[in-house]
Amino acid sequence: MILLKNILHGHNRTDILIGDGVIKHVGPVTETAPGTETVDCSGKAVIPGFVNMHTHAAMIMLRGIHEDLTLYDWLNNIWKIEAKLDRDFIYWSTKAACLEMIRSGTTTFNDQYWFCPHARLAAVEMGLRPVYSFIFLDSQNPDMARRQRDACQRLYERTLDWGEDSQFAVSIHSVYTVCEENILWANQFALDHGLKLHLHLSETRLENEDCRRAHGGISPTEYFDSLGIWGPHVIAAHCLHLSDEDVRILGDHRVNCVHNIHSNLKLASGFQFRYNELRDAGVNVCLGTDGAASANDMDMLQHMKTAAIMQKAWRADPLAMPLDELMDCATVHGAKALGINAGVICEGASADLSLIDLDSTYFLSPGSITANLVYSAGSRAISSVMIRGRWVMRDHAIPSEAEILAGARRVASQI
Repeated sequence: MILLKNILHGHNRTDILIGDGVIKHVGPVTETAPGTETVDCSGKAVIPGFVNMHTHAAMIMLRGIHEDLTLYDWLNNIWKIEAKLDRDFIYWSTKAACLEMIRSGTTTFNDQYWFCPHARLAAVEMGLRPVYSFIFLDSQNPDMARRQRDACQRLYERTLDWGEDSQFAVSIHSVYTVCEENILWANQFALDHGLKLHLHLSETRLENEDCRRAHGGISPTEYFDSLGIWGPHVIAAHCLHLSDEDVRILGDHRVNCVHNIHSNLKLASGFQFRYNELRDAGVNVCLGTDGAASANDMDMLQHMKTAAIMQKAWRADPLAMPLDELMDCATVHGAKALGINAGVICEGASADLSLIDLDSTYFLSPGSITANLVYSAGSRAISSVMIRGRWVMRDHAIPSEAEILAGARRVASQI
């Protein structure tokens, strides 16, 4: 058992009792069981762990390699590098990515990358809760499409003993890289096995234009709708260039849409993410960092700040994306999309928590702790992180960090 004593939760100081990986009690605790570790949190606040709903974690080692390119030019260059990578590279790169995610308060992440058993092992060893998927990317090649269906089935059978520390999912890379047969097969496979379906959607205007030319004038959202794949099991990343009809379709089917502001801005894909419209239509809006090769960081707090101020700017409305909704998008909405009891601080929820050190200039004012964290202090204020009731960072220290950095430097020679 762990007792977080006198910690600031919201506007009030309280106690949080943790045992068996979950939050047992929120409120004053006067007596504890023998062996309980009591942590004095007088100078700290607590927030739920962040849920990064769309990333490519191992791409951290490709950071800064291809800059100042459009999405398609960037992809063509990155794919050439990825063809040379192996499982050892992915393992150590994922461990390095986990260092960054832990330091910035991420406790769960939804990944889409290669060699997923090895990436998943790296994340689990670091204590994080990952979601890893088989990626369908067949380049419209029938032979490759058939091989990928067989490979997905084989990989799924290997994941049956993963346990509760991670999830397996299925990914459709995009409308322009996967044939219709595999889109239908992947969705049915996900439904048959109770899996999430993860895909990129309307990331660029060109993607929409190409889809309209290829499929009789309909958008990617409408095309996927014609195939019957939409539902609450689907996690759609980017969702940037959406019509009113697209928004209606996604809302009607309760799709989970992920906003990836930094990669959208940096690749000049666009910035007018239709948060208000998607929220009001019934979409579960989440946040993700995308990969560090395009967005350059995996810090959810940085993405939260940019997402909020961009909403306010392009809408000319300072009330857009208020702090409480922003925090929900980064925490509980992601947990809901993945079907896990996390992202909130309440009795019975998974003990996925970040402790915020209030002893700095950023928190001197009597203003909102959340505002000062998101808009000013950032992840430097996160001192400790707990996942399922286990410390993965304590007083800024992460076990085996030096070993992980050494391993990542060693595999970097492959690039």
